[in-house]
Amino acid sequence: MRRPQRRTAPSTAVGRPAVRALASGGAVILLLAGTTAMRPAPTGPGPAATPSASPSATAPASATTSGVHTVISPDLLVIEPSGLSARQRAELSAAAGVRQVVTADGAAIKLNGHQVNVLGVNPQQFRSWTPLATATDQRLWTALGRGRFVTSDTLAGRRNLHPGTKYLITGAGQEQLAFGGSAPLGISGIDALVSSRSSAQLGLVPGVLALVNAPGASMTRLIKAVRSIAGKSATVTSLRPAQQRLPLDTSAGSSRPSNYLTLFQASAARYCPGMSWTVLAAIGQIESGDGSNDGPSSAGALGPMQFLPSTWREWGITAFGETGTPEINDPFDAVPAAARLLCAAGAGSASGLRGAIFAYNHATWYVNEVLGLAQAYARDYG
Repeated sequence: MRRPQRRTAPSTAVGRPAVRALASGGAVILLLAGTTAMRPAPTGPGPAATPSASPSATAPASATTSGVHTVISPDLLVIEPSGLSARQRAELSAAAGVRQVVTADGAAIKLNGHQVNVLGVNPQQFRSWTPLATATDQRLWTALGRGRFVTSDTLAGRRNLHPGTKYLITGAGQEQLAFGGSAPLGISGIDALVSSRSSAQLGLVPGVLALVNAPGASMTRLIKAVRSIAGKSATVTSLRPAQQRLPLDTSAGSSRPSNYLTLFQASAARYCPGMSWTVLAAIGQIESGDGSNDGPSSAGALGPMQFLPSTWREWGITAFGETGTPEINDPFDAVPAAARLLCAAGAGSASGLRGAIFAYNHATWYVNEVLGLAQAYARDYG
């Protein structure tokens, strides 16, 4: 996790006059305006073929927040300006094909006079829905569980926030909260997280946002069902990334895939014929949200498949008609290179698949997560 270098205390730290509280109704409109383009953007910890790279290897143990054991890939984002009722939340969880739902309070409020979009969350529940490197950053979730606030890296840099310094946060109520750190939060337009306790103090709108996990469900039917539950005022957005567009190559005779789905399929077929393309799709989704966040991760990993530079020097290749030096951030190089690495580790056979995924990231839960998501892709696109 990247944090600003500590220098002198910023001039916007607590001590300035309190700004006027925002009304919740107006705040939600602003929250909606900032969250129209969504997709959690996982950034893996740089595991590819690095024996010491367990996602929690450098994270200290905590008595307040247990370690993450899974990363959940949301399929839908739901925003309801007035907040989802308890009945609506229960109906979302019970909808056909839905496996898991997490909700968050939210509003556009002020951090030392500057407008920010904030979610109020239960740290132990919400962390699994964030990018991989964020979910496995124990210190971040411990800080949130202890009543501090955390932000996106962008906001921390823009506002020159310093860990441990208290700042004035103003919503319908006010609190002086210490800054606990920054990381990719995974939802475009969301600037910060506070704990559920602080959410109540600040007057955030309960249940304004929901993330829905429904692997294998028809997206058309899922959206229709969720819309009927959430109501006409709700915004429902698909977060499935498998068909995310790639840079088009219009040159004559070009055979480059036009989206990530076909890139995963072509790369597996060409560089690891015995491995299902769905394994590549699952890894690409968990590691970077199919290029939504290319890093660098806290361990220095880069690109859509989150290679460490040292690993890339050994396994990086140019593919699909490209020439020149392999580029770690280029999906047309990175996805085939991941297929090649996995195949060398045994992914071309059923008996070697689990071991190959474990070599990519040394965590049993990660292997299970990849295989489970791969099965969901097989149901969706098989």
